[in-house]
Amino acid sequence: MSSATPNKAANGAAKGSSAEAIIDKFLDAIWMERGLSANTLGAYRADLIALQRWLAKRDVSLIYATRADLLAFIAWRAKEGAKPRSTARQLSSFRRFYRFLLREGVIGEDPTLKIEMPKVGRSLPTALSEAQVESLLAAPDVSDPLGHRDRTMLELLYATGLRVSELINLRQSEINLNQGVLRITGKGDRERLIPIGEEAQRWLREFLSGPRVEILLERQTDYLFPTRRGDRMTRQAFWHIIKRYAKKAEIKTRLSPHTLRHAFATHLLNNGADLRVVQMLLGHSDLSTTQIYTHVARERMKELHSQHHPRG
Repeated sequence: MSSATPNKAANGAAKGSSAEAIIDKFLDAIWMERGLSANTLGAYRADLIALQRWLAKRDVSLIYATRADLLAFIAWRAKEGAKPRSTARQLSSFRRFYRFLLREGVIGEDPTLKIEMPKVGRSLPTALSEAQVESLLAAPDVSDPLGHRDRTMLELLYATGLRVSELINLRQSEINLNQGVLRITGKGDRERLIPIGEEAQRWLREFLSGPRVEILLERQTDYLFPTRRGDRMTRQAFWHIIKRYAKKAEIKTRLSPHTLRHAFATHLLNNGADLRVVQMLLGHSDLSTTQIYTHVARERMKELHSQHHPRG
C-alpha cells in the first residue's frame, strides 16, 4: 500500500498549469460575483501564484494545502521581511480562494479557517495642503496640448475625488457638462453621479475644444484623456505624470496614486462637508472606510494649532 500523503498523491493533477487553471476559474467566478477591478484580480492572482510556486518546491499541492502548509508559507514570508499589511492582504486572497474551493466541493475543509489575521495598524493617508494642491495644479505647461491634458486631469481628480483607474477609463459619453456631472461606474459595478466644479468644467471645455483634437489628429477614441498615440492612458503612466509635476512643484510630501483623492476628501471635511456626502462622492460602500479622513482632518488641525497658536 502506498505511503504517499494526500498532498503528494494529488500533485500530478494540481501542479503547474492545472493549478493555474483553477486559479483562473476562481478569478472568473469572483469577477462575475463582485465585479472586481483588473488591479484587484491581478493582486489575487499574484498572491496565489506565489503560494503555488512555494508549495510546489515542497511537493505540496496548492488545492490540498493544509493549515500547517499555509502557516509555514506565512512564516517564511515574515522571515524574508514581509510586512504585516502585505501578509494580511495575501491571507485575505487565500481565504477567498479556499472558500471558493470549499463551495465548489473541491475540498472538504478550509485550511485558512483557524489562521488569525496579523494585526495591522490603520495608516492615515497622506493629504496635500490646499497650497500644495494649487502648486501641483499649476505645474503643467498648458500651452502644450499634452500639458493642457495633464492639467485637466489633475483638476478633475481634485474636483471629483475619482480613483485613478476611474479617471483613465473615463469616456466622453460619461460627462454631462450641461448638468455639470460625471457618471462613474466604480468598484463592484456601483454607479454614482459626481458634480464637477466650475473650475474643472472650464478646463474640460477648453481641453475638448482644442488640445484633445490636437493630440488625436485624425484618430478616434471615446476615452476622454488619450495619449499621443490615441490610446487609453495607463495607470502607471499617469502615476509618473503626477510624480514629475510634484517634483516640478517642489512638493516633498510622499505621494501615492490616490494623493488628489485623499486631498479631495480631506479638504471637503476641513470645510464642513458631511461625512456621508463624502462617502457617496468617493463611492465607498462602508462608512468606516471614509471615516479615516476625519482622522486626517483632525491631525491637520492639531498640526496647524501647534504651529500658529501662541501656546501651541
